[in-house]
Amino acid sequence: MKSLALDVSEHVATVRLLGPGKGNALGPDFWRECPGLFEELDANEDVRAIVLHGEGEHFSYGLDLKAMIADLGPHMSPNGLAKERTKLLDLVARLQRSADSIAQCRKPTIAAIAGYCIGGGVDLVSACDIRLASQDAKLSVRETRVAMVADLGSLQRLPRIVGKGLARELAFTGDDVGAERALRIGLVNEVFADRAALLDGARALALRIAKNPPLVVQGVKQVMDYCEDKSVKDGERFVAVWNSAFLASGDLSEALSAFAERREPRFRGE
Repeated sequence: MKSLALDVSEHVATVRLLGPGKGNALGPDFWRECPGLFEELDANEDVRAIVLHGEGEHFSYGLDLKAMIADLGPHMSPNGLAKERTKLLDLVARLQRSADSIAQCRKPTIAAIAGYCIGGGVDLVSACDIRLASQDAKLSVRETRVAMVADLGSLQRLPRIVGKGLARELAFTGDDVGAERALRIGLVNEVFADRAALLDGARALALRIAKNPPLVVQGVKQVMDYCEDKSVKDGERFVAVWNSAFLASGDLSEALSAFAERREPRFRGE
């Protein structure tokens, strides 16, 4: 892979955004490689949690407009007719697959955000389950300020994270949101002193998640995802059916044995 690096250890997958440049801009290589990588991580039984971060000082400057102009340019003429409009629609749908692949991955995902996280970077972190930040982090739904409507998931996911009013403020203004305000509004869960502490904290959290029964953690994620736009009663019915199918497991037996024997359980995902 050219745009992403992967390391897996102790059931935690660490995914790094790689360039180009210090801002880890998201160009053609990223949009091609990201969906396949997260589909592989979803299927990898050794992976129980995922940490996503940027190489170097920043998470991501967002869409690499210079590198993407060859893909975008031919379809953006104001004089284009239905054929070109359809091609642009197809291109946007293809780009949306990257953030969608993160959101749809059954493994819990943690975004570790240092420095700038702009535009497409916000699309990625809003698709993650948990967001952590370093003190110098700045997040921005910047598309508005460059005459674009954000179209890769931020406008759909941010209201569920910070609420409608705040999400609209961020999208209407394109303002930078610093780490402390991001924490206050619930955009991030925790703020760390610097990038090194952030990455340590993200891995520590991932390891705590990875210690739990993996199929149960994945079940929790799928139940919570299902319930986001459902009534409480619908959600209760769904989880009741879920547990009627999946409650009995080798890991449940291990949990009971470990409790009786006063030892740490060793969950195998069975």
